Amino acid sequence: MLVGAWGGEEGAHRRDAGDPVVGVDGEKHELIGDFGTPGTNGGHRAARAGETRDFSGRAEPARHIAPRVIVAWAEREGRAGCKKQAGGLTMWHGVDSVQVPVTDRFDWFAQTVSSALMPSAFAPQDAAGFRAEGAFLDLGAARMSRFSFSPLLSWRTPALIRRGDPEQYQLGLVTAGTAWYAQGEGEAELHAGDMVLWDTSRPYKSGSGLDGSTVEALVLQIPKARMPLPSQQIDRLLARRMSSGTGMGAILAQFLVSLAGNDPDCRSLDLTVLANTAVELAVSCLGRHLGAEVHAPADARAQVMRRRIDTFIEQRLGDPGLTPRAIADHHHISLRTLYTLFQSHDDLHDGSEGVAAMIRRRRLERCRADLARPQLRHLAVHVIAARWGFTSTATFNRTFRAAYGTTPHAYRTEAGESGRKA
Repeated sequence: MLVGAWGGEEGAHRRDAGDPVVGVDGEKHELIGDFGTPGTNGGHRAARAGETRDFSGRAEPARHIAPRVIVAWAEREGRAGCKKQAGGLTMWHGVDSVQVPVTDRFDWFAQTVSSALMPSAFAPQDAAGFRAEGAFLDLGAARMSRFSFSPLLSWRTPALIRRGDPEQYQLGLVTAGTAWYAQGEGEAELHAGDMVLWDTSRPYKSGSGLDGSTVEALVLQIPKARMPLPSQQIDRLLARRMSSGTGMGAILAQFLVSLAGNDPDCRSLDLTVLANTAVELAVSCLGRHLGAEVHAPADARAQVMRRRIDTFIEQRLGDPGLTPRAIADHHHISLRTLYTLFQSHDDLHDGSEGVAAMIRRRRLERCRADLARPQLRHLAVHVIAARWGFTSTATFNRTFRAAYGTTPHAYRTEAGESGRKA
């Protein structure tokens, strides 16, 4: 992780766009240009020469540049992640600046956000009084972050993008306070309940706490590979204010707030359901804002349908009535269409697993995981099998042995002995 800083008294260490700045790593880094100032309709025009932008959005002489600026980025491997709990449970991983010395709090925040979201630069309104909290949840197919922080400015340059790009669309929901965001042709002034979308592969400028108050926000991080809507259509929504007051926006916001407010003691296998739900709600919300004339291509619609079916299966693995026919009927498609969806997915991923085989494999994986859990030792093997949709003990024993080369009882015994040795 790399952090560079400079500052001093008002105007004492003025730097202009393009000026080299030496970071703590000893290397020179380029300072980006000034921020814009408010324009019409809540927009923000580019700053004139000799101006910079303050936290209220007003144009100010260059001498009022923030006294402390942090440029931070992090290797992807060093990102803040989730904390694994005993028994395979996954919870939010929370961090709080109160645990950090006052003089280091802003630097800590810059590193944390750059690691969790994307490498960015930051300038606080009040470095000495800066306070922040954050928490992160890795859902596998998507990530969720929540932040609370004092007023600041932030930006991302082409140089920072080259340093690290998660290649994501990130959807922010402001839950308290105010902010503004600018990217490409889009500019948005945000209040509590507003949402905004940005692209990590493009530069941006942002400010928060326009009224001097603490800002609270949730961020859903969606890999671009999971976004079925065409990129040229998504570009129309970048840095545009989206309300969460009604319709799909309200449903999406309620889901994100619920996910952020209730630490989900979920096994890692269950997080797939949450990830798929979050992404599908976000896609539906974005699609509504784009308008009815925008349609995802056929292959994208197929991907969405496949993910919806995957979620449906995950939620009902314990139901003995979960069959290909039941799945097709629930999604109002034919069996042939269902098989085609799975065949196309398998061809893409060099696999050859059918619908029934996939259900059986997932059920066996759940049974195997439960057999190895010490807290479930009081449950008989046939009870665990029944929990995951196996109605015949003989069939379960035979299927388990064919998949893992041992009986369920023998596997449980071996897992117990390995746990005691550990």
